[in-house]
Amino acid sequence: MKRKILVTGAAGFIGSHVVRLFVNKYPDYQLVNLDALTYAGNLENLNDIKDKPNYVFEKGDITDETFIDELFTKYQFDGVIHLAAESHVDRSILDPLAFIKTNVLGTAVLLNTARKHWKDNMEGKLFYHVSTDEVYGSLGAEGFFTEETAYDPRSPYSASKASSDHFVKAYYHTYHLPVVLSNCSNNYGSNHFPEKLIPLAIHNIKNNKPVPVYGKGENIRDWLFVEDHARAIDTIFHNGRIGETYNIGGFNEWKNIDLIELLCKVMDKKLGRPEGTSAKLITFVKDRAGHDMRYAIDATKLNRELGWSPSLQFEEGLEKTVDWYLANEEWLNNVTSGSYQQYYETQYQKR
Repeated sequence: MKRKILVTGAAGFIGSHVVRLFVNKYPDYQLVNLDALTYAGNLENLNDIKDKPNYVFEKGDITDETFIDELFTKYQFDGVIHLAAESHVDRSILDPLAFIKTNVLGTAVLLNTARKHWKDNMEGKLFYHVSTDEVYGSLGAEGFFTEETAYDPRSPYSASKASSDHFVKAYYHTYHLPVVLSNCSNNYGSNHFPEKLIPLAIHNIKNNKPVPVYGKGENIRDWLFVEDHARAIDTIFHNGRIGETYNIGGFNEWKNIDLIELLCKVMDKKLGRPEGTSAKLITFVKDRAGHDMRYAIDATKLNRELGWSPSLQFEEGLEKTVDWYLANEEWLNNVTSGSYQQYYETQYQKR
C-alpha cells in the first residue's frame, strides 16, 4: 500500500532512526520529515538518506496551525508518527512554558489538523503518538509500569507529555480519530544529543572531563537500544490496535552509577587506557529537583500481541554505542560546538 507519512521531529535522536528505517524498508512510502531544527534537531543525522526519492524534509513548527494545515494539504498524509517534543527534564525545570507550548499545544495542533483533513474518511488513517514512561511517575524497589498504570508525572517535562497523551486519547474517544500510543523507557544509541547521560559521559571521558552523576547515582532506569525502539514503532504503526497503548522497554534496569562504571570500563578498553582511569572522572553532583527514583517498563503486551522483543543485551548495545561515538568524532564535535546548526542553511537552502 502506498502511504504518505508525516514524521515529526525526525531530525532528532529517536526520530532520525525511525525515519531512516521507514525510508529504507518501505521504498514505496513517501516520508516527510518535519522538524523545527531547534538545538536537538540535526540534519547531519540523516546524511545517508537525504537524497532518497521517498524522503522529503520540511522545516517548520508544529504549533503553527496555518503551516501544518498547508502541509497536510500539500502531501495528503494518511499517517502521522509524532515524535517532536522538548524532552530534557533539566531544561523543563528551567523553562516549563517551552515544554507546554511544544509538547501540549503542538500535539493538539497536529491532532486537530489530522481530524480536519481525515474527518470525511478515516479509513486507512493513523495518528501515532510516541511518548515516555516518565508520565507514570516513580516506582519503588519492585513492580513495573504497565499500560494500566495511573499517570503521576513529577516534572514539567513528564506533565507536558502526560497532557499530550490525554489529548490523543480524547481525540480518539470524542472524534473517533484513529490513534495509537506508545510509552518507552530511556533510549541510548547513535546520534544522541550529548546533554543526556550516556553521550555526555562518553564525550567527557574522551576529553578527560568530570562525569557528573546526580545524588549518589542510585536512581534506576530501564534502557532501550534506539534501533530496537524504531523497530517497535514500525511494528506498532503497522500492526497495533487502534486506540491502544503499548509500552516499549528494554527489560534492562541499571542504577545510574553502575551504568557509568560499566561505561568507564568500556571506554578504558576502547581508548587503551589502564582500567580505572575513566572511573576517576566520576563526580557526584547535587541531585535534580523531583528526581524520580526508578522507572521499569513491562513490555509484555507488545511482545505477546505483536511479537516484538529487544534484539541486544545492554552490554552489547553499549559497546556499539561507544564505537559509534568514537568513530564519529566530527559529528560529536559539531554538536558540542554548535556548528551543526548551520548545516540546514548550507545543505538545504541552496537547493
